[in-house]
Amino acid sequence: MNEYAEYDWKLQQIQNERLCDVSRKRLTDGDRQRALDGLKDAVDSSLNLALRDKSRCQDDNFLRRFLYARKHDVQQSFELLVRYHQHRREHPELWANADGGVLRALADGLPGVLAQRDRRGRCVLIMFASNWTPHACPLISVFRALLLTLERTLNEVQNQANGYVIVVDWTEFTFKQSCSLQAKILKMMIDCLQDCMPARFKSIHFIGQPWYVETALAVIKPYLKAKTRERIVLHGNNLSTLHDALPLDILPAELGGEGPSYNSEHWLQEFCRCENIDAKPVSVAVPPAPVDNDLPAAKLNKAYKQKDNQNFSFHGNEKSAKSELLRDKD
Repeated sequence: MNEYAEYDWKLQQIQNERLCDVSRKRLTDGDRQRALDGLKDAVDSSLNLALRDKSRCQDDNFLRRFLYARKHDVQQSFELLVRYHQHRREHPELWANADGGVLRALADGLPGVLAQRDRRGRCVLIMFASNWTPHACPLISVFRALLLTLERTLNEVQNQANGYVIVVDWTEFTFKQSCSLQAKILKMMIDCLQDCMPARFKSIHFIGQPWYVETALAVIKPYLKAKTRERIVLHGNNLSTLHDALPLDILPAELGGEGPSYNSEHWLQEFCRCENIDAKPVSVAVPPAPVDNDLPAAKLNKAYKQKDNQNFSFHGNEKSAKSELLRDKD
């Protein structure tokens, strides 16, 4: 049994190394080293204030994440490096150490990290949107949890080279929850993840998304780059198309996979261990939930109460609710 376990481990290691080489084909070791040296030279000669503190740029592994993100184009990698540092200087509150809100988000699986990679060696992040409690865990805390998760997992070269797959499960995500998706923070998230983060997002899968999520997506799509828009896949309730993209054996039961139910404690504990913080207990001061007659919840409740009326026309009310949602976001 021990011999089999050792063989299986070696086989997995060889497979991971081969998968890691997929994004680096056509690049020799010499090419990669020349790109790294070129990026170092660009950093050393730069007078940009964003790179005033160059201490972290002495770490080769840190610099490589920018090279992989821009396919070892030195100029583009350097520009990304500058934007990354500039973003950290302009938004220090986003990059601060994890607080109770971040730990609460991670405990709710916002996001979570699957233990196994997909067949292409990509790291799979999952987000269970229905677990989100806006009054207890603000959207900015969810964003920080995602940002710090990416920052931590990018320490692995495989994640730098092969990138990420994100699966967002919108099942049972309510209309009322969607009203807490602040447009300002969504725009901040898009700007940071697209233009400042040295991460390669290979595909983004939405499952169980209701119409109001699709409406919100339509609002933010103009701010997405063409490549990002092409990589967003809407599966609805058809999990078979998700299973065509990701193998069943790595997916949890919630996503129709063969694995057990996802346990958010695993990534939470790993994250806290790496950050040298105490994960237990995850205590967050929870303010009282807003009463139902607060706007815009009152509008939503009114719309759904009207649905029980015999003369109710769902499509007409849907159009009205969509317009109110867009107006509330402005």
